[in-house]
Amino acid sequence: MTELMTEEKKQFHFAEGQLLLVNKPYEWTSFDVVGKLRNTMKPLKIKVGHAGTLDPLATGLLIICTGKMTKQIDSFQAEDKEYTGIITLGATTPTFDLESDIDQTFDISTITEEAIQHTAASFVGEQEQYPPAHSAIKVDGERVYEKARRGETVILKPRQITVHSFDIEKIEMPNIHFRIKCTKGTYIRSIANDFGQRLKNGSHLSALCRTKSGDFRLEDAWNLQDLIEAIKLDKQ
Repeated sequence: MTELMTEEKKQFHFAEGQLLLVNKPYEWTSFDVVGKLRNTMKPLKIKVGHAGTLDPLATGLLIICTGKMTKQIDSFQAEDKEYTGIITLGATTPTFDLESDIDQTFDISTITEEAIQHTAASFVGEQEQYPPAHSAIKVDGERVYEKARRGETVILKPRQITVHSFDIEKIEMPNIHFRIKCTKGTYIRSIANDFGQRLKNGSHLSALCRTKSGDFRLEDAWNLQDLIEAIKLDKQ
């Protein structure tokens, strides 16, 4: 949804309740997107929230709710998700992605395509997953990543998740292109880190895009700047 409606002005109903699908830009937090849209909607004083946080370095589908629609955020958030991305073998980072520098490197010369496929298949099914130490989970009222940045050790409880499918779409060593379908609360960064461990190696997440959440698809989402311009036009 990248073209503005010029012949017929787009009508929004923010106070009554509006659901907006946005393609979150790279390096924006989910809260940045909510804040930008809330400011664009001013002077309306309405609730604005999102269903399902994306990490700053991830892009893709972000569901935004306004007004009375915010009451449905929990139900939208509970839906299964689909992602595409890249796992890079041979190196680890403290955050399991590129938000932090590489802390260890490994020799990947003996890793075979068969081993990669077998490892991906081993993730499919119900399982317990430990969230990353650098995550937005709150412990004692504080985000865990804030504690981690201070060097504090936090022991997080595992979560029950299900990986419905984990497809390897292309292998360009050291990069593995994948598509994964999973339940809510699944940390793809943790899967990327665990992937290397199961290969007796190291790895991290180097790209991630959410392509689907429930029945909502990325191809139906707004480019953020286009949405902002459409909202401004609607206010005229």
